[in-house]
Amino acid sequence: MLTVTEAAKQKLKATLLAHTRDYETGLRLKVKPPGNIGLVLDKPSPSDTVIEYEGLKVLLIENEVGKLFSKATLDLHKYGDAKKLTIYQD
Repeated sequence: MLTVTEAAKQKLKATLLAHTRDYETGLRLKVKPPGNIGLVLDKPSPSDTVIEYEGLKVLLIENEVGKLFSKATLDLHKYGDAKKLTIYQD
């Protein structure tokens, strides 16, 4: 299972609230060939792993995507002047 740090959850929450006030919507982790990873607004499906933070569904992960990141961590890292969400293998 993908580990999501406190800092990453805070960033996901801020990103989610910047794009919607629908509390049934979350940010879905998507993998797009060739190796690109992104977030899209979506509603959870019954088979999703849902990461909640302060009452919000901040991250939705399909089972197949979850398997790809089973030994990874989502964290917030500084790149130049910006802080960005980053996935790295443990």
